[in-house]
Amino acid sequence: MTTLIKLEILRTLRNRRYLLFTIAYPALMYFFFINAYGSTQLAGGLPVKTYFMVSMATFGAVGAVLTGSAQRISLERKSGWVRQLRLTALPGRAYTVGKIAATAVTTLPAILVVFAVGASQGVSLTVPQWAGLTAALWLGSFVFAALGVALGYAAAPDAVQPIVMITYMAMALLGGTWFPVSGSLEKFARFNPVYLYNQLAGFTRPGHSLDTVAVAGLAGFLVVFAAAAAALYRRDTRQA
Repeated sequence: MTTLIKLEILRTLRNRRYLLFTIAYPALMYFFFINAYGSTQLAGGLPVKTYFMVSMATFGAVGAVLTGSAQRISLERKSGWVRQLRLTALPGRAYTVGKIAATAVTTLPAILVVFAVGASQGVSLTVPQWAGLTAALWLGSFVFAALGVALGYAAAPDAVQPIVMITYMAMALLGGTWFPVSGSLEKFARFNPVYLYNQLAGFTRPGHSLDTVAVAGLAGFLVVFAAAAAALYRRDTRQA
């Protein structure tokens, strides 16, 4: 499984589309939002530059794991590579866990690049806050890595790309990625894993601590998505 994870990471980092859409694109969008909103503070006292630094980091991280896992798994199923792996000594559970782990590791560049841009634009956090925020967003990305694996087994190769993009954009739109969510919309947003993911940054606000409700919600989504991925993998095995 370790070898599989290493190969998956190297293959992802060599992918130019990954570098463009999950690293460069969120960083460019960050510049767009901070210029559009100006130097103001949002509700709760969070500066615009800090808010959109986090939201663009999560946007890149979710994109990295969803597109990196779902589309690749679907293509590997079509080419017969997954069937070949089943003939080896690699257990099916190890393949699924390896995919989740490998795609989650590749989120780090997407997060760190946006953080570097944010720091260059005047975002000021303490060293523990930078470290804690990086760890929180990286660990949270495992939720979407599991979702990506599930979508990769659920969708046909010809349909997986639009399904992933619709899922990706819908969760981002209603999850506070493009604008702060408040009022009645926030009640529905609490059932959106992207919204919970963005809430992990709440401890950077003055007088706030880590949102344990968001942590618990993401843990629940991780269990559901991982269980769905395992069930869909077993279904795919029976159909092979």
